[in-house]
Amino acid sequence: MVNAKIKHDCKIELNGVDLRATPARVALMKLLETTDKPLDVQTMIDYLNQQEVKTDPATVFRIVNLFKEKGLLNLIQLNEGKFRYELTSKPHHHHFVCEQCGAIQDISDFSIKAVEDAIQEKRQIKIKSHSLEFFGMCKNCLK
Repeated sequence: MVNAKIKHDCKIELNGVDLRATPARVALMKLLETTDKPLDVQTMIDYLNQQEVKTDPATVFRIVNLFKEKGLLNLIQLNEGKFRYELTSKPHHHHFVCEQCGAIQDISDFSIKAVEDAIQEKRQIKIKSHSLEFFGMCKNCLK
C-alpha cells in the first residue's frame, strides 16, 4: 500500500501554499503521500492517534478543508456515503471499488483521452476534468 517513490519535504510544500507546518498537518501530508488509495477523514484521525499526534476530529476536518482550499487535495466520492481525499500531486487516475469487500484500487494504467477527445469534438465543448469510477467485484471476492 505504501508508495516509497515519492519523497519530498512536506514542510516546504505546506509553506509553499502559505500554511504553517504543524505536526498534524505534516503527519497528514506524509500519510497522504504514502498511501495508494483515497482516504476518509476517520482513517486520518485514526492514523494521527496511532502516531500520537495530539489533535481532535474537528481540527482534522479543518485541516482537510484547508488542504482542499489550497489545492493540495482532491475530493473523491465513491458512492459509500462519505468523502475520501487524495493528493492533487498524484497523476490523474480512476478507481475501482469492490462492492463485496469495499477494497479500492487505483486504475492508472488506462487512459480515456480518446473518449474525452471524441466527446469534446462531437459536443463542441472543452472538458477540464472528469471523474470515472468502476464498481464490481475484486479478484479475491470472485473466488
